[in-house]
Amino acid sequence: MKRFFKKHMPVVLFILLIAVLWEVGTRIFQIPHYIIPRLSDVLVSIAENSGLLARHFAITLGEALLGLAISIVLGTLSAIWIDSSSLARKTLYPLVVASQTIPIIALSPIMVMWFGYEIGSKIAVVMLFTFFPIAMNTVDGFRSADPDIGELLRTMGAGKRELFLKWKIPSALPEFFTGLKMAAAISVGGATLGEWLGGEAGLGMYTKRAANMLRGESVFSGVLLLSAMGIMLFLAVLALERICLSYRKESKVGR
Repeated sequence: MKRFFKKHMPVVLFILLIAVLWEVGTRIFQIPHYIIPRLSDVLVSIAENSGLLARHFAITLGEALLGLAISIVLGTLSAIWIDSSSLARKTLYPLVVASQTIPIIALSPIMVMWFGYEIGSKIAVVMLFTFFPIAMNTVDGFRSADPDIGELLRTMGAGKRELFLKWKIPSALPEFFTGLKMAAAISVGGATLGEWLGGEAGLGMYTKRAANMLRGESVFSGVLLLSAMGIMLFLAVLALERICLSYRKESKVGR
């Protein structure tokens, strides 16, 4: 416990400092509530609207998780295909890279046109945000596999399946999780954008409606919850990464 507090104390103190500066600064400079509300008012707004915010939070979280899950499947399969096929490296890989030259916010309205205002359009927008980091980092992970290990496994009679499971996947896992952490953090932004463009519920829609009515406390309460959601997803992936990569520590101890 002592080690935990020592490790995280700087972050906690920094957050407390920002909170104090926020509260004191808005009081001293008398900033209008529709520009920057007091932190205390934002916390009161969260408490007073906890039930409504919880429902919107669950909707946005569901959209982010569904879009992220589909991106994991499609991104990983695309990376496997690119790594194993010279045709995919010459066709699919450049296409995926070139797709990032188009601003995602410009493609988002097209997703709404195609999938309507239901949950499908929000998931599609999340996929636009999260597919690329997962696919590209996984491809880089496959490429970083030590060729000497591959040759050693081949001399021991390993086939394509064994090479993939015992050589490629372990080599790609660190890069995969790097991309997944990025994707988890930005998936919330994708879900929020999808709700802004067309939706009836979710924290994105909640903040949009509050902004139209100049309710600064409600806007900032939604933003704080969206930020907390992104941090929560990032930490969840970080914990999963530590579990999946624990074999590295075990191997070092064994040496």
